Amino acid sequence: MNIQTLTDAGIAARPGPLNGLVVLDITRVVAGPYCAMLLADLGATVIKVENPGDPDYARGFPPFVGEDKASAFFAQYNRNKLGITLDLKSEKGKALLKTLVRDADVLIENFRPGTMDKLGLGYEVLAGENPKLVYTALSGFGRKGPNSRRPAFDNTGQATGGLWSMNGMPDEAPIRVGTIIGDLSCALYGVIGTLAAVRQAERTGKGDVVDISQQDSVLSLTENAVVRYTCAGEVAGPLGNDHPFVRPYGQFPCKDGYVFFGGYTDKFWRATCALFGEPECAEDPEIDTMQKRFDADIYARRVRPLLEKWFAGYSKAELEQMAGDDLPLSAIKTIDEVVEDPHVAARDMIVNVPLGAELVRMFGLPVKLDSMPQSEFDASPEVGQHNDLVWSKLGGLTPDQIAGLKKDGVI
Repeated sequence: MNIQTLTDAGIAARPGPLNGLVVLDITRVVAGPYCAMLLADLGATVIKVENPGDPDYARGFPPFVGEDKASAFFAQYNRNKLGITLDLKSEKGKALLKTLVRDADVLIENFRPGTMDKLGLGYEVLAGENPKLVYTALSGFGRKGPNSRRPAFDNTGQATGGLWSMNGMPDEAPIRVGTIIGDLSCALYGVIGTLAAVRQAERTGKGDVVDISQQDSVLSLTENAVVRYTCAGEVAGPLGNDHPFVRPYGQFPCKDGYVFFGGYTDKFWRATCALFGEPECAEDPEIDTMQKRFDADIYARRVRPLLEKWFAGYSKAELEQMAGDDLPLSAIKTIDEVVEDPHVAARDMIVNVPLGAELVRMFGLPVKLDSMPQSEFDASPEVGQHNDLVWSKLGGLTPDQIAGLKKDGVI
């Protein structure tokens, strides 16, 4: 796709390493939009395609900002995109998508597998229009396998990927992870797969299907649970704030909240004992080696009580200050503390993004490249905001044709 036509029309190409990459985003809610937005943050030109009569329903998710009640949730996953509308069920809509596909590099969709084929817009059809097209499909169970057609949400991924069964407190019912880790991990793997396929397409001239499953994504986050089962027959269950074998490595109370402390090596243990004025504990024959401290009974009887005693008289900030660069101790911060954290600010991880007449603070881009300038973040698009621009400059339509398509509900 000739990005120069957009530049000439007043839409500047985004700076970044993916400058010039054109992505068609026909996704909704989180996994797909976040995948596409990360590519946009890195410089790709992303065109968000929504049904004119049924746009992304994440636009109705709180919190809302301004008189127009714009969704900050939606904005958080759709910044830096152009927005158009298109009814993919109509024959004219299908033809228009094929027109855009001919010059695009990537198409991302997160429908249930088989939906795009039923529409006559599956990979084989679109690859016929553009053999170099990278077709990224995000779904609950992937494009292959007996469960591929099952409906899925984030909780589906957490449930079927094993993570839900591992989370929570011992001897209590499992608890879901407190964020949409199924959607978010699916989005991240979607970006990795898309970039790998783009590189392959550049080298070979042939595109590919990137097939990302929420279940697969969550399963890959279960750390040692799989090999504990396959090698030792152990089935992982809720551990609360503890590690299955590394100790001390978890949550500890202090004067104004909780901290994470992971000083389990002999080096860190000696430094901790010295810091809190009891260096002799490092030489105590019952707890003087890492292997001894790993023992669950010794840890509960000797090690944890020492740490709780030492930490009880200090605040989170004081403990962090004392630990400094020497010990792995971090305050367990609430979101307000994270947002106002000077280190987070120094990393440009809270950024101002326009939303209506206001600026909304939201998380920034975690991927940092030394050569990439700090980005200015553009607002998420309104429904069909860039219809005239995209359909005239990239679709080659006249104003009368665009008006007719709008009247017919095609765009």
